[in-house]
Amino acid sequence: MRADPAESALASSARRPGKTVVGVLGDGTPYFAPIGQVVADGAVVTCHLCGRTFRSVAAHLSSHGWTKAQYCEAFGLERRQSLEGADTRKLRAAAFSARLVFEPAVRNGSARGRELARNGQLTVRAAAAARGRPHPEQRRQRSRVAVSAAARAQLASANRERARQRVQAVAEAAAHRHGYADIGQLVEDMTRSGHSLAAISLACGLHKDWMSRHLPRLAPAVAAAAVARENRTDWRWLPALRALGFSDVASYLRQRHCVEHLSVNAIAREVGLSFHAVKAALARHDVQVAPHAAKRHAARNRAAAVAAELGVDSIVAFVEQGRALGWTWQQLASASGQPQTWLRRHAAGRTTGSGRSSRSAAAIAQ
Repeated sequence: MRADPAESALASSARRPGKTVVGVLGDGTPYFAPIGQVVADGAVVTCHLCGRTFRSVAAHLSSHGWTKAQYCEAFGLERRQSLEGADTRKLRAAAFSARLVFEPAVRNGSARGRELARNGQLTVRAAAAARGRPHPEQRRQRSRVAVSAAARAQLASANRERARQRVQAVAEAAAHRHGYADIGQLVEDMTRSGHSLAAISLACGLHKDWMSRHLPRLAPAVAAAAVARENRTDWRWLPALRALGFSDVASYLRQRHCVEHLSVNAIAREVGLSFHAVKAALARHDVQVAPHAAKRHAARNRAAAVAAELGVDSIVAFVEQGRALGWTWQQLASASGQPQTWLRRHAAGRTTGSGRSSRSAAAIAQ
């Protein structure tokens, strides 16, 4: 049975006093240096596999039975990453310089490499070799560190400019689709007709907040005028009121609600606004809101018509006089041709001071 990787790592750490296990690979191999990093201290480098330091970890790997390629792949290092200390690298560089002068094979190979670099083939071959191979962790870490503050600022500036150009292109396309030279003319014309910025955005096939968000940068004066116009509370009513023949909101509301007894919902449907917008306008123009205006007006008309047929001033008077004569509710309903519940409801809602006709008693008696 295979041992648990964590237990193996702890046991390995115990066998190496003073060495701390940083982590465990997928196959259970513990490592003593961070993934994607080469830990160097002057002339020596730390081995990921055992935590000891060497002048050349590459020469030491054979004791673990590993190759450099396996080592670099397992610990996220670049394939060309040196595993030697600074002093060892200097000695190797000096030795290679001498070989470059005296060894024809090394000299010819170097010349061939420079030629490939000049004609671009070296880059092409490197790209082909790296295609499909994931970047090692070391390269990702270097890329994150390499982006300096100045580079980030430059990138942010480029992104802002690209976004500005895109917004400008969208605005120009919307204006041209509607037959205008620029977005300022389109918005100015449509706001003059009573359209909101949200309605203009939707008419242009954009998000409803697009104009509010971008117009101040595209056409500042037009945006300021549009916002000022939207701040006038009655401006949204004007297109509908002009079509209905009214010049202002107050006269329209008094005519529709107080004279014609339209309900708040009916007014909202007629002008294309919300219930709450109409209710706010009624309060703003000191028009008393009558709940269920249409139904109550129809009920009053019905009661007046029935009272006129009975020859009395009101249904309340009819009921009071009938009850005074000892009539039952069934007799009252039969005489009036109305349901008992309707008569009872009017009698329960009677008000003081209701007028009576001199003909009431006679009408009931008949």
